[in-house]
Amino acid sequence: MIRTAKLASLPLAFTGRRIAGASKRALGRPADEVDREIQRRTAEHMAEVLGELKGCAAKLGQILGIYELALPADLAQPYRVALSRLQDSAPPMLPGTVHAVLAETFGPDWRGRFREFDDRRAAAATIGQVHRAVWHDGRAVAVKVMYPGARAAIDSDLRQLRGLSWLAPVFAPHADGSAVMDEFAECVRAELDFAAEARNQRRFAEVYADDPDFRVPRVVTQRGDVIVSEWLDGIPLSRVIASGAQAERDRVGMLAIRFFWSSAPRSGLLYGDPHPGNFRVLPDGRLGVVDFGACSPWPPPQFPALVHDLADALMNGGPAELDAFARRHGFLDGQRGLDSAALAAKLLPFTEILRAETFRVDIDWLRERTRDAMSPKLSNAYRQLGAPAYLMPFHRALVTLFGLVAQLGTTGPMRAEILRWSPEFRAVMERHGSQTGQPTDLAAVRLRRADRPPRSLSPQGS
Repeated sequence: MIRTAKLASLPLAFTGRRIAGASKRALGRPADEVDREIQRRTAEHMAEVLGELKGCAAKLGQILGIYELALPADLAQPYRVALSRLQDSAPPMLPGTVHAVLAETFGPDWRGRFREFDDRRAAAATIGQVHRAVWHDGRAVAVKVMYPGARAAIDSDLRQLRGLSWLAPVFAPHADGSAVMDEFAECVRAELDFAAEARNQRRFAEVYADDPDFRVPRVVTQRGDVIVSEWLDGIPLSRVIASGAQAERDRVGMLAIRFFWSSAPRSGLLYGDPHPGNFRVLPDGRLGVVDFGACSPWPPPQFPALVHDLADALMNGGPAELDAFARRHGFLDGQRGLDSAALAAKLLPFTEILRAETFRVDIDWLRERTRDAMSPKLSNAYRQLGAPAYLMPFHRALVTLFGLVAQLGTTGPMRAEILRWSPEFRAVMERHGSQTGQPTDLAAVRLRRADRPPRSLSPQGS
């Protein structure tokens, strides 16, 4: 009841701030100054209240983090601070609580399974926490323990959050709050199934065993609300983002792209949560990958044709082909029209990744794409589109990947990496080359004609 009351306080407080703000504007305070104060206090209040939600806070912070990019840089700061607090807000379980979960899972002699067990939390997971330990056979292991009562608490939190879908526009004006909350609920609930997560991780560990670029820790055992897997020593990507040399940032960003695009062809599963907290740079240079709760069987039967037809319409067709694509694949119903020429113009920057031999994705590029997509103008062609429900896991994962790559400021041969794993894109680009008889890197040609340095040909790292 206390948590419910605190959630209910959010819209009341927001309304109060709006009323007070109107009075301040009437007394002569600049409107921009008043609006900024409302945004700052709302963001801080959201972090304080939502931070008390057991498993929802960190995941909500991850999902909403991308929408912060829709705001101008000077307005985004209070939201960035609040989201950072939100993602790091999970309170640690006391040792006695952790021991109780392990005793319930493995029996009262649970300590006999470990040579050592560190009671200090090594990391916070979305719905629990991770402890470092040594298994009885001498292996260093990570022990992921779910918060007791997490399922009931999350069900309660999600019911309340569905009633707060207006919060999404606080981070992203004119966002579809209901759709954001529905996707958030599905994402969190999937991570409650530790048995499914362990199966996913075993599958990835099998197909990436002895891979020169990646390491997925093997699952040692999974019972109930505990997963024990091999420990990974490495540098968190947050540290690479904050202080890594650009050559290393480029290398790691390209590895993240490779893992994402290779995951479904190699494992039959989409890796659905490629955010920085789930990667480590290992001492041997490989990229370590953890957290397999948000994986989906992939691709659905309709997906390969959708990818081919969209890329073909953009690269080899025109507005008419794009309109036909949207209707064929369920982005439009029979009643709605589409300004397909305007939509093609909005999608052009994404096609430059396929046109350019080398490309750079950074925060400025992603912010421009995000703000363009979320523009509240009625003329915004994105607003004319729906989306098939089966695309939601891919959309969420791709947006998260773009956020990671942009934070690293990655420059590299992205086109080659995507074509390596997608026969649909390869077929489209082969047709593009045969039809145009021109170099694929048209973006660089246009920029050279404009006598300015080509963004896509920034110096590449290792």
